[in-house]
Amino acid sequence: MQTTLSTQTVKVGSVEIGGPSFTVIAGPCSVESREQFLTTALAVKKSGAQLLRGGIWKVRTSAAAFQGLGQDSYSFISDVLKETGLQLVSEIMEPRQMAEIHEFVGMYQVGARNMQNTALLKELGRQKKPVLLKRGFGSLVDEWLKAADYIHREGNPNVVLCERGIRTFETATRFTLDLNSVVYVKDRTRLPVIVDPSHAVGISALVPRLAFASAAAGADGLIVEVHSDPTKALSDGLQALTLKGFDEMMSKLGRVLKAVDRSFDGKPS
Repeated sequence: MQTTLSTQTVKVGSVEIGGPSFTVIAGPCSVESREQFLTTALAVKKSGAQLLRGGIWKVRTSAAAFQGLGQDSYSFISDVLKETGLQLVSEIMEPRQMAEIHEFVGMYQVGARNMQNTALLKELGRQKKPVLLKRGFGSLVDEWLKAADYIHREGNPNVVLCERGIRTFETATRFTLDLNSVVYVKDRTRLPVIVDPSHAVGISALVPRLAFASAAAGADGLIVEVHSDPTKALSDGLQALTLKGFDEMMSKLGRVLKAVDRSFDGKPS
């Protein structure tokens, strides 16, 4: 019988992913304004999130869609991070962007479309900040693990895998959340694995239940999209939880984790 291997830990500031405590990363898909980002950051921290997500640049299917604020957001993002004390997890698409935000980002995210961007993976391997590597929505688990190996081989062991749903024949939801991959990878590697239920399902009302299922399946954490007003979001509003919705999810999450003997430093149930 296959036994689960002891998971290595990856530190983002003082937050440890892959240890005994479950980790929740939360925040907006896109950083849209200082007010929006600060309001959301303060709320998710109060509800128990340990790390803050926020897109500075956005990979969009349509060239006409909002692409992120880029450099215009740097100064107020730094202010928000100082005010909240949270570490930022943010996506980059090319090495130049890594250099631009290195001073204030806590963890670089590689999105699904760049999972096999080997030039980017190698550059991320040549620096020491942790990397959140999302699985490509058309990628095999083996391809995902080999992408992580590109980072490891350049000298950076600080990689966290993220299952975010894969493209199947099903069209009722945005993607199909593959919890098989979480269990499989946890049984065969020492890499921490977290789940993004927001991108996987694309429907905010379904996000909490998929989050609970992910915790029960043995994931080391979650990355969840939360917005101060999802109806006005410039990207992915349909899958973003409201501040109240996130707080309610966090209140129940602790009970799920207790059932599977996982500690949780977030909002008490």
